Amino acid sequence: MMERLAADITDEEGTPLTANPLADRLDAYGDWRDRLVADINAYQSWLAQEGLSDAEDELRIFELLDSVKRDKLSVAMVAEFSRGKTELINAIFFSDYNRRLLPSTPGRTTMCPTEIQYEKELDPCIMLLPIETRKTALTINEYKHDLVHWSTLPLNTESADDMADTLREIIKTKKVAVADARSLGLSHPDDIFADESVNKNDKVDIPVWRHAIINYPHPLLKKGLSILDTPGLNALGTEPELTLSMLPNAHAVMFVLAADTGVTRTDLEVWNSHVRVATRNHVAGRIAVLNKIDTLWDEIEADETISKSINRQVEETARVLNVKKQSVFPVSAQKGLLAKIKDDPTLLRRSRLNDLEDKISSDVLAAKHALLREKIISEIGGMIQATAALIESRLDSTSAELEQIQSLRGKSASVLSEMTNRLREQKAHYEQEVSNFDVTRRMLSDQIKILLSHMSLKSLDKLISDTRYSMQGSWTTQGLRKGMEVFFHGTTKRMERVNRDTKKVKDLVDSVYERFHKEHGLARVRPASFSVLPYRSEFKRLNIEAETFRNSPVMVMTEQHFVIKKFFITLGSRARDTFNDCNRATKSWARSILTPIYTQIREHKVMIERRIANLEKIKNNHVNLDQHISSLEQSVANLKKQQEMTRRMLARLHQGLPRGH
Repeated sequence: MMERLAADITDEEGTPLTANPLADRLDAYGDWRDRLVADINAYQSWLAQEGLSDAEDELRIFELLDSVKRDKLSVAMVAEFSRGKTELINAIFFSDYNRRLLPSTPGRTTMCPTEIQYEKELDPCIMLLPIETRKTALTINEYKHDLVHWSTLPLNTESADDMADTLREIIKTKKVAVADARSLGLSHPDDIFADESVNKNDKVDIPVWRHAIINYPHPLLKKGLSILDTPGLNALGTEPELTLSMLPNAHAVMFVLAADTGVTRTDLEVWNSHVRVATRNHVAGRIAVLNKIDTLWDEIEADETISKSINRQVEETARVLNVKKQSVFPVSAQKGLLAKIKDDPTLLRRSRLNDLEDKISSDVLAAKHALLREKIISEIGGMIQATAALIESRLDSTSAELEQIQSLRGKSASVLSEMTNRLREQKAHYEQEVSNFDVTRRMLSDQIKILLSHMSLKSLDKLISDTRYSMQGSWTTQGLRKGMEVFFHGTTKRMERVNRDTKKVKDLVDSVYERFHKEHGLARVRPASFSVLPYRSEFKRLNIEAETFRNSPVMVMTEQHFVIKKFFITLGSRARDTFNDCNRATKSWARSILTPIYTQIREHKVMIERRIANLEKIKNNHVNLDQHISSLEQSVANLKKQQEMTRRMLARLHQGLPRGH
């Protein structure tokens, strides 16, 4: 049942109307990724065979391969209540059950953020994090690394009724005293939403669960798609991790509106305070979905009139949100779901659901492809280029030796002796250069240690501690503003120091590379530059989000101390992750920047020694000249094959995303 997709619906000419473009492109993306993984595995084996890798290199490649294999296309769904967001998820992912699976009724259905994904290591299930964990200082992401705190319910994927019953657990609520709700940061005397939930007994409804993860073996999820279903404005305001971490990490954010209401005040607040801020760095992944266009259908009116009415709604939505019209997708999730269930191609066409799926499968997946490609290039691109330079150096040296040996036919012993002496003089001069290089390398090592000290977690923890101290006794939006000034001023200074010091290191290494290239003919290698710009951009985004959060109407009206503390905890956790990423990237760059030249220097020395030894053997008749020439010719042929291997891998790495099947 699960494997039946709606792709078998066809029009009068037999053309599939619901052939899923997203599934098609995910297949193409997966094929590209799998071939690249195979290339990297082959490259790793070659490095080990040639003795060119160490434990740290192998760990780096292993971690990269693991992350590539686990790579997912993450789509976040954001909307206020009653916009049809959950129905949209049902239409795209659960139509093969011929019914709604996720609870979708008028009012507040999604009570906790819900991730829908598939990990083959886990059985189909729902994992639920209790709401009481909000009292701790741990983030949701930190809880994901310790599953003992989660409740797990199995999913019976063979029964639609059982699935629906289990999934209803997500929207469960419970009544608690107002004081208990406030201790969880879910109620406040001035909360603008409080009147909706307070009853006569001074109790309020709160969600039973803080976060849910559905592990479901749907074909699209198996291909690497992941969905984040978020609650409305109030939940986004009380769980800062959503805005600071989860939404920015999504490759697309689908903001769902209702055609029957247009853009309301709270819709606009969600858009400005959360969606726009979270997608500052990837505007292409920001999608507005104008749902419920079926409310504009009228059997009395002509199709052309209805289409014009929908277009006016799209234009008005684009104007209010300040986006291009092409970024607004009018759909009817409810009719799209019904069309898939009833195999009704005409109704499916009217729902325009495929237009939205095509947007995700083209622009968003292409952007995701580019991100993964950049990640791989960042991690091992320099290593592959260094390997290519090493192979080129070996090829040049071996070809030169071959040419020299071929010219020795008929030469006297005195000529061989003269050539050997010249090589020995060259070796002595080269060893002096290597000795000078060792001094430079030690100096660089000291500079790199200073560089890394700026990005240490110990340094960041001190900054966080200083910031918390500056906020003592003032867990208010004003206190948050002062704390933010301390925090972001400190991070900016550290980033500026790293930027300055990496430039010094890079300039010094460039001079070393150029000297060995000019004086000894080593292959020209341009060592990779390193920039903290992506990490500075991340901190800039965090700063903007913090300021937006501080000035949001919910915070201005409530001054919730609990939420402000939770926000600072999330901010610190996110900053630590960014610092750690920058620290790892800096270490990796600092280590790799000298590896190519060091390897080439060592290789060049070995090649000189080998050529001296071979000349001695030829001079003393210890080796047959023709056999030696044949051996060198075989070495040249093998090196050319290795050169082709690295060129093929680099070409694959820079290959664009195929169009699919």
